[in-house]
Amino acid sequence: MKRTLWLNRTFHTIEDSGLLPDIIERLEGTPARLEEKIRSHKGPINNKPLPDKWSVKQEIGHLIDLEWLGQTRIEQLKAGLPELVAADMGNRKTQEAHHDDKSFDELLEAFRQERSKLVASFRSLSDADLEMAPFHPRLKRPMKAVDLAYFIAEHDDHHLAQITWLLQH
Repeated sequence: MKRTLWLNRTFHTIEDSGLLPDIIERLEGTPARLEEKIRSHKGPINNKPLPDKWSVKQEIGHLIDLEWLGQTRIEQLKAGLPELVAADMGNRKTQEAHHDDKSFDELLEAFRQERSKLVASFRSLSDADLEMAPFHPRLKRPMKAVDLAYFIAEHDDHHLAQITWLLQH
């Protein structure tokens, strides 16, 4: 099945900030979905099935590595900054982190801990914060908290789908 590349994805503005609690639930559930995916896999997990793809551990590590970005963007939104920090599109942190040297338990626990901080930050937003819409540098458009949460949830699912593919090959 053909998959759209992450950088080719487009995102539309979500007008209803009342959807944020639902999206936060999705974000909060990602560690459990990831853990279930890994723990229920039968057989060995290949370290690196293809030379141009990350391993399953690197995919998980990448999610951990980007939690700071979501957290930082929430803080920027709350501070009323006009523009969100740009992501490192080269993924240097993930490339240099040696995630393959870590155990699945260590990676899953680290992701769970980091994600709980992100979820708490989203839940702490005030009604005024929900109206802030700093500019997203790559998407070239304003992004409210509900849009940011949706963007992160979609990024999670993009990498969970890649992990599923890796586990099947």
